[in-house]
Amino acid sequence: MSVPLNAPALPPAAAPDRPSASQRIRSRLAAAGSRYHANDNIAAFIEAGELAELQGEVQGRLQEVLNALVIDTANDHNTRETAQRVAKMFVTEVFEGRYVPRPALTEFPNDTRMNELMIIGPITVRSACSHHLCPIMGKVWIGILPNEHSNLIGLSKYVRICHWVMSRPQIQEEAVTMLANELQARVKPDGLAIVMEADHFCMHWRGVKDNEAMLVNSMMRGSFLKDAQLRSEFLSLLTQRK
Repeated sequence: MSVPLNAPALPPAAAPDRPSASQRIRSRLAAAGSRYHANDNIAAFIEAGELAELQGEVQGRLQEVLNALVIDTANDHNTRETAQRVAKMFVTEVFEGRYVPRPALTEFPNDTRMNELMIIGPITVRSACSHHLCPIMGKVWIGILPNEHSNLIGLSKYVRICHWVMSRPQIQEEAVTMLANELQARVKPDGLAIVMEADHFCMHWRGVKDNEAMLVNSMMRGSFLKDAQLRSEFLSLLTQRK
């Protein structure tokens, strides 16, 4: 790799006789037969200290990209630390949901046997299109119909699980399905409904460059799928919230 003079120092890399962090993590995934698509969580295969090493590896690769784009990062003060900033952003922020475990969610028994519709939202979510790595910015509404056996979680926990699922490169339709699966497994409600509305910057920034188009999709499970009146109540209240 050719590094321009005066470029920011890279974090320590793996020893020459040791595989890089990405190689070691990938080997563990392959040995376990575990998938590692862009929207998969791989936290279970990352060992202590490897995330920082992975960030340094990404930084080095991004510096190569800037070099290939013929950007003089050594003398351009605006891009001198761009590789470092973007690597940190990818690993610790916008793709964080791939590399950290599921957030801890305190659950409470449904002692009062509540079985009425709950709506959480709008929750602001940020993701990235896995096709172009452009931002997806939107809002999520969640409808829950609990039963006496449901695990109740606090309002902030819905926000945390949303952020964990959305902080990965993906397409919106798969993101909503993954979020539904997580909530179904944790809350175990009679009914679950999710609506997501989002701007896709791969539409705004490139290609057709359409600034108005948004994608809205919904996921209905259990009682929301079977009971038209419940589904109508949820969508009506959601419209009022908008």
